[in-house]
Amino acid sequence: MNPPVALTVAGTDSGGAAGTAADLATFAALGVHGACVITAVTAQDTTGVSDIHAIPVATVEAQLHAVFADLPVAAVKTGMLGSAEAVELVARLCAGRPLVVDPVLVATSGAVLGGEDVRRAYLDHLLPVATVLTPNLDEARALAGHDGSPEELAEELAGMKPAVIVTGGDPEATGACTDWLAEPGRPPIPLTHPAVPTKNDHGTGCTYSSALAAHLAHGAPLREAAEQAAAYVTRQLTRSQHWTLGRGRGPIAHTKETA
Repeated sequence: MNPPVALTVAGTDSGGAAGTAADLATFAALGVHGACVITAVTAQDTTGVSDIHAIPVATVEAQLHAVFADLPVAAVKTGMLGSAEAVELVARLCAGRPLVVDPVLVATSGAVLGGEDVRRAYLDHLLPVATVLTPNLDEARALAGHDGSPEELAEELAGMKPAVIVTGGDPEATGACTDWLAEPGRPPIPLTHPAVPTKNDHGTGCTYSSALAAHLAHGAPLREAAEQAAAYVTRQLTRSQHWTLGRGRGPIAHTKETA
């Protein structure tokens, strides 16, 4: 029996913690065949992003056509898109499919990965055709254009059509943290899961959104997929909690337990 297929449309991370490296590893761990469309090549490590080379939009389009013409894609996940033109292209070609949008606009290091034109393209083109949007609190505030609580921002962004999960998480936290799930026309609901105090969290957002896409590709309902994705991220953060890889924010684990 064939596995479901999920597609990531994102940039690379030369350090292997985030971007397509995280997405493909997560797909594989969750029993999904991963395809990829590369939007940018970054020079990146645990300390930050030092260079970005955007892939021409025509090449991004050619990659999308190649995947869709050959593979039965059950879910699409977007990460760094980099330009308004790429955002509009993805919205046009991926509309009508289960679509998880991780709005990568600013890296954890502070590097700007998308300006005001990209933010506007998300709002005007990609959010209206998305199945679910997965911003962290900073990304939710950037998209909304103002401050607000996770609950308030989830409800506001869900008014633009997609379901929204504003993800929680604090590397210093103990106990629990809360994601807020809002679906259009419904009040937001809290999804609480264990907090893992660690600085080895580089790639967490990519891992969560790709895990969500993988569970949707398997046919899980949205809330169940969100809870399973959070549980997967918790396990992987626990695995890498005490690693000492890199000089900055270490990677979330993409390894599996071995016998």
